[in-house]
Order: sequence, then structure tokens, then C-alpha cells
Amino acid sequence: MAKNSSSPSRRFLKLASMTASIATKTVSNSIRNLNADEEQKNQSRSKLFQDIGLQIADTLGEMKGAVMKVGQIASQYKDIFPPEVAKAIAKLQRQAPAMPFADIKQQVERELGKPLDQIFTRFDEQPFAAASIGQVHCATLPNGEEVVVKVQYPGVDQACESDLKQVRLALRLMGVLKVDKKLQDRLFQEIENSLHEELNYEIEAQHLAVFRTFHETLDSKIIIPRVYADYSSRRILTLSLEKGDSIETASTWDLELRNQLGRRLIQALGQQMFFLKRFHCDPHPGNFAFRQDGSVVIYDFGGVKTLSPDILAHFKTLVQAGRQGDIATIENHLLALDALAEKNKFPAELYHAWLEVFLRPLTTYYDFAENSSHHDGMHLVKKSLKYWDVFKPSPDTLMVNRTISGHYWNLIHLKVHDDLTDTFEALLPPPAQH
Repeated sequence: MAKNSSSPSRRFLKLASMTASIATKTVSNSIRNLNADEEQKNQSRSKLFQDIGLQIADTLGEMKGAVMKVGQIASQYKDIFPPEVAKAIAKLQRQAPAMPFADIKQQVERELGKPLDQIFTRFDEQPFAAASIGQVHCATLPNGEEVVVKVQYPGVDQACESDLKQVRLALRLMGVLKVDKKLQDRLFQEIENSLHEELNYEIEAQHLAVFRTFHETLDSKIIIPRVYADYSSRRILTLSLEKGDSIETASTWDLELRNQLGRRLIQALGQQMFFLKRFHCDPHPGNFAFRQDGSVVIYDFGGVKTLSPDILAHFKTLVQAGRQGDIATIENHLLALDALAEKNKFPAELYHAWLEVFLRPLTTYYDFAENSSHHDGMHLVKKSLKYWDVFKPSPDTLMVNRTISGHYWNLIHLKVHDDLTDTFEALLPPPAQH
């Protein structure tokens, strides 16, 4: 990345011109459609959103750094965008191009206070992974241990605040955020908090230590990298090299082992949510590796969500009410979580149909490769569409929903075929029958 493209004024101009262009497109679209009928308006709006989505993705993708990270976070919160925009922004979750090694070397030396060759006996120039706010290199410590070093791009943290404001302005101008102002404020506050946490590798180091200690006591086959504090700082994170195979490779192993790995993934997530009250909330398959002895390696603790006791109590009650088909209780708790606009507007028979679809993978002998819940859910979407405005994207439920659905797809990739009832009930025992 050329230095001048990341200067604050250049970034600001690029974002401002994107925002102005979006505003112009939106206004001219409104003028063109003054006399159009409903169907023409909808088609035109969909085309506009596609254009805008691509423009946002292209601009943010070029700029790297915080802006691209904002785009990636936006794609995680895609429930709040029209599908055309969400689809374009989702492109930003793919691999970013690497930064020149000279910049990376300078950043490591500045952060750790010594020349690179005095810190590591080997440091690979080519990164093996590059993301929006940093990249990862393999290295060797003076004692011979192999490690991975996560290096944050220079200047990313300073650009953060203004980037977020500009992206928000662009989205507001085009009127694509499907939520009211108050909820927008809460959502963007959440995005800002998670961005600040992710930009501070000292916080990630703490998360790694906490999760490593937590899982060691429960299951030695959940592997979390160890932090080398002497080789880490706010912008550098040095971790033990924990090897494992990708989800694609693991999906070719025999069924018994695949089931064991799937169970371990679900169990680890449930234990984090219900016992640790904080969870690893980036379920991207690249953040997990698998071993033939049934171990699961978890990487990247930049995204961790903490659950308050209140929120957790709502979730537990929702699950119990779902098991019992108790719609009134479900609606009360969805209202409390700001996930429901008003009660008694969604038909009871649709609630029951959705509950069966949601609970099926956790309460029956379920073939994830066949994925019947997803296919039945697609049919239900058509019947449910006209009631969709009853539900709201809630800041309290977005990350939980995203993480659970992400792991559902991980189990599909692993082609798990198992009855997970006992795992589910161990995490959340059903109410005692009187």
C-alpha cells in the first residue's frame, strides 16, 4: 500500500467522494421514479442498492485498514442492510493483499524496540495470512521455538474513528440502514467497541490467556495458542504455532471423527456462552483447525463478545420456552432484547414451524450434509416475508445469532451426522418435568 494513500486527508477525500456519489445516485433515482408504479420503483431501488453496494465494497477494499475492517464488521451485521448491499459488502471478508515487508519490519522494530534480527532468529518475509488490520508471519524465537507473529498495519488505529463516521454517513445518506436512529446509535457503538478491541492486541492477549485457562480445565482437546508476552505489544502479537488441518481436509475424515470434532465445536461454544459468559464470535472456518486425535484449534481472539447476566438469562429462557413451544414467553423475551417490534403479529403456526426447524439439528439424529432444516427454513421464509417487519436486528442478539449460524455451517462443512441432544442438554438442561 503506498504511503500517501493512507494519509488522513487522502482517505477522507476518497470516502467523502464515495458519500457524495451515493447521495447523488440516491437523489437522481428518486427524481426518476416520481411517476413510476410500485413494481418499477422496487426494481429501480434494487438496482440502486446493487450499484451502491459495489461502490462501497470497491472503495473500502482499496483503502485497507480501519475502513476495510468497518466494511467487514458491517458484513457481519448484514441483517441491518438490504440484501443487495449486504452481498457486496460481504466480499470484503475475503483475503486482503499483503503489505510491503519493509513496512512490517519497521513496525515490529518500533513496537519491540530492537532490530528484527536481534528479536527473532528467523522471520519469514512472506506472510501466510493477510487481513484488514494486520498480517501474520511465521518466525523462530532465539530458543528455537516456532511462533506466529501478528503485525498490525502502521496507522490503522488512528484512521479508525474518522473511517467509521464516514461509512456511517454514507449509509445514512442512501437510507439503507433498516433501523431507527436510536438502534443505529447502539449498533454503531457496538461496531466501534469491537473495532477498538480488535485494534488492541493487548486485549486479544488477555482473551487468549482467559480462554486457554478456561478450556484447559474442561477439555484438553480444545487448543488455544499461547501468548509470548515478551515478544508482544499493543500492535504485535506473538503466539505459539499450533498446527492443524483445514475444515476442507477434516471433511474427508471418517464419520466418527467428524462427529467428534463437530460435537467439540458446539460444546466449546456453549461452555463459553453459558459458563464463561463471553465467547469467540468469529465463526469463520479459517479460524479453526482440526487434528486426527479429535482436537480442535481455535485462532483469532480479536472478536470476543461478553454476555451480561441479564442477556444470558433472556437467552436461557428463550431456549426453554422454545423447547416447550411457549410463544407468549418467547415474545416477552424478544421484546426485552429489542428484537421484536410488537407482540401477537407473527402467526403462532409459523412460530411453531420455525421452532421445529431451529431445534431439529440439536434434538434429532441430524444429517448436516443433507441440511433439511435450512431447506425447510427457505420455504418458511416465503410464508413469513410479509410479517418480517415484526422482528428487529437487535445489538444484543446479532453476534450470538451470527456465531451460532456460523457454527451450524461449520458442521455442514464437516458433514456431521449425529444426535447432539445429549450435548445440547448438558449445556442447557431442559426444565424439570413435574
